[in-house]
Amino acid sequence: MSTIEKALDKLGAMSPATAEPVAESTEQAAQAQESAAQVHDAVQTNETAKAVADDKTSEAAAEPAAPRLMLEIDLASLSERNFVSMATERRLIYEEFRVIKRKLINNAFGSLSKTLNHPNLILVTSSRPGEGKTFTSVNLALSIALEQDKTVLLVDADVLRPNVSRTLEISTQLGLTDYLSSNDVDVSDIMYSTNVERLKIITAGKPHHLSTELLASDKMIELVQEFASRYPDRIVIFDAPPLLGVNETCVMAAMCGQAVVVLEENKTKLHELDKALSLLPKELAVGFVINKAYYSRDKGYGYGYGYYAE
Repeated sequence: MSTIEKALDKLGAMSPATAEPVAESTEQAAQAQESAAQVHDAVQTNETAKAVADDKTSEAAAEPAAPRLMLEIDLASLSERNFVSMATERRLIYEEFRVIKRKLINNAFGSLSKTLNHPNLILVTSSRPGEGKTFTSVNLALSIALEQDKTVLLVDADVLRPNVSRTLEISTQLGLTDYLSSNDVDVSDIMYSTNVERLKIITAGKPHHLSTELLASDKMIELVQEFASRYPDRIVIFDAPPLLGVNETCVMAAMCGQAVVVLEENKTKLHELDKALSLLPKELAVGFVINKAYYSRDKGYGYGYGYYAE
């Protein structure tokens, strides 16, 4: 039996009726007093240690948690390549994507949102490769990130030919396919914060031979539902594969409320566009971005983008 336990036994031997020690000898009384002092010192030590631990816990809780994953985007490089960036000067591309994003935001949170399934989820696609869908996806995400009351998540869902990472000049260890194909990868392992305050990114991940099945899986449906409902102020942009020649985009479109179809002026064929649009769900709100469009401005011609809603 420890010294503290012995002391507790002796203190417990006090007579509740008389409040006098049961021990009769002076020596026993002295031992009881000494043991009681040891108990008091032990309790005081434990309380001091607990108070210090509580203080450290409070200090840790008061400090903001650092994001688990962070990507540094070279905004100067984006600006040089004619992307929307955080620069303060007014440029044509800023104004053009302001017009496009405003219609999408209104659809996502305005009166039309009540008629759409997951209106804050936007699919960006094209009929064929090379028409500018990734350029449009990235610019839309950057432009929406400039909003003061909205956040945006950019997801590279073109798992066969991912371009978001290449465009933004970033690299990650894990992405969408890694999450969908493994039970050991959590959403927090693939969602990256960036040096753009209101922009988060999920990259495509490693190529997978069952990409269509992964995108059509229950796990993907649950992930999309979480995207749609967890953050009411967030817009999610999926950079999806072209509509013609692959099945993944049709699967993704059924989970989204809006679609942006990118067309390249003087390149996109009308019969291919008609075929591509027939693959989209009828209830989807569909708009078009005309890429590389030349139009008259101040008696000249400009390079820009137009948005048309169906």
